[in-house]
Amino acid sequence: MTKALRSTRVLTPEGIAPAAVIVDHEQITALCGWNEAPADAEFLDFGDHVLLPGLVDSHVHINEPGRTEWEGFETATQAAASGGVTTLVDMPLNCIPETIDVPALEAKRAAAQGKAWVDWATWGGVVRGNADSLPSLARAGVPGFKCFLIHSGIEGFASVDEADLGAALKKLRGNWLPLLAHAEVAGPVEIAGEAIAGADLDWRQYSTYFSSRPDLAEVFAIDLLIRLAEEFQTPIHIVHLSSAQALPLLRDARERGVPVTVETCAHYLWFTAEEIPDGATEYKCAPPIRDAANREALWTALNEGLIQMVITDHSPCPPELKQRDVGRWDLAWGGIASLGLALPVLWTGMYKRGITLEPIGEWMAAAPAKLAGMSGRKGVIAPGADADFAVFDPEAKWTVAPSDLHFRHKISPYLGAELRGRVLETWLRGEPAFRAGEFVGQARGREQVRG
Repeated sequence: MTKALRSTRVLTPEGIAPAAVIVDHEQITALCGWNEAPADAEFLDFGDHVLLPGLVDSHVHINEPGRTEWEGFETATQAAASGGVTTLVDMPLNCIPETIDVPALEAKRAAAQGKAWVDWATWGGVVRGNADSLPSLARAGVPGFKCFLIHSGIEGFASVDEADLGAALKKLRGNWLPLLAHAEVAGPVEIAGEAIAGADLDWRQYSTYFSSRPDLAEVFAIDLLIRLAEEFQTPIHIVHLSSAQALPLLRDARERGVPVTVETCAHYLWFTAEEIPDGATEYKCAPPIRDAANREALWTALNEGLIQMVITDHSPCPPELKQRDVGRWDLAWGGIASLGLALPVLWTGMYKRGITLEPIGEWMAAAPAKLAGMSGRKGVIAPGADADFAVFDPEAKWTVAPSDLHFRHKISPYLGAELRGRVLETWLRGEPAFRAGEFVGQARGREQVRG
C-alpha cells in the first residue's frame, strides 16, 4: 500500500520544509505538499519532528565473522537502527578472515544472513602483496578498498608502504573505486615512542598516549596520499582525520582538483585531550583525540566543506581488552564504541555553535553514501531513493545511560554525556525497524553491492 509520511520539517536536498513523502513498496516515489498526497495513501503524521534521510555510516567495525564476541551483525545493526542509521559499511580488518579476497567476502556474506537490521556493505582490504586480488574483489561488488600506512593492530591485515600503494593503485586506476587510508605513518610514531621510553613517562597518563601519536604522523601520511591520488588520478579518501595540522595540505589539494575526500569522527568533534582522565582507556583511539583548539579547527573545516562527512569509526572490543583495571594506554585496545549516538552528539555540537540542522543531511547521509557508491539510492529523501528515514526530535534533552547502548559491550566514553536531539523512529525501505526504543519486526537488512 502507498504510504504518505508527513512532517512540517522534512530534510530534502533543497532544505527543510513541510512535505509529504510518498512511499510505494520500498522506494520514495514522490515529494509533494502537505495536503497533496494521494487520497488512498496510508497517512503517517510526524508533526513537527524532523524527517531525516536514513543515515549512512561508512566506517564501522562489525567484526563478524571471527570476532563476534567483540561485536556482530545483529548487535551492530541494531545499534545503528537505534540512532537513525540505515546503512553501514564495514571495515575489512577485524573479522576473520580479513576481507582481502573473494572467499573472505563470501564468508562475510554468509555470516550476515538473517542478522542485519539495516542495510550494509563492506570495503575490501589492501594489504602487502594482495594487489592481484583487488580486481576480483571489485567485480564481486565491494564499493572500494581500505589500507593502513601503519601497523593496524591485526596481524592478518598488514600495513602498506608507497611501493605497495603504487602496485594497488595501478590495479584500481580507471575503475574509480575509492582507496580509503588510515593516514598515519610509522616514522614519527617510532621517534615519539623512543622519546617516551627515554623519559620513562607514565603510561596511565593520557598525555603520554597523546604524545605517542604526533600530528606529524598524519601530516606525512596525508602528504604521501595526496601525491599518489594526483599521480594515479584515483580517488583517495582520508579516514578519521584528527589533526588540524593536515588541513592546509588538504585545502591546497582541493584547489588543485586532486581527487581526495576527507572524513572526521564524532569523537574528534566532541571530546578534547584536556578533559580525558588518566587511565580512562575507553577514550583510546588512533589517531588520538587532540586538544580543544584542534577540535574547533576541525569544526571550521567541516563547516567550510574541506571535511565532507562525519562517521563513527565504531570499533568495540570485549571489556578485558580495554585494560580499564590497570588503565595503561599502551596495553589497551584502541577504538571508541558509539554506534547509535553520532547523530545527537553531532547535533548537540552544532546547536552549541549556532549551526542549523540542514548540513546533517550531507555530512551523515549523502556524502558517505556517495563515497560508498550509493548516491541517489541511499542518504537522501528524493524520488527514486530507498525509503529510509530517521524521525528525529531535535529539541529532546537526555543523558546517555547503559540502557541506551545497543552494541554488544556497554563501554563508551559517551556514557553520562548530556545530549540534545533523539531518534524516535528509524525506517528501512518503507517499514519501521526501530520505534519508541524497541526494534520492530525482524532483521531484513540487505547487502548493498556496487555495480
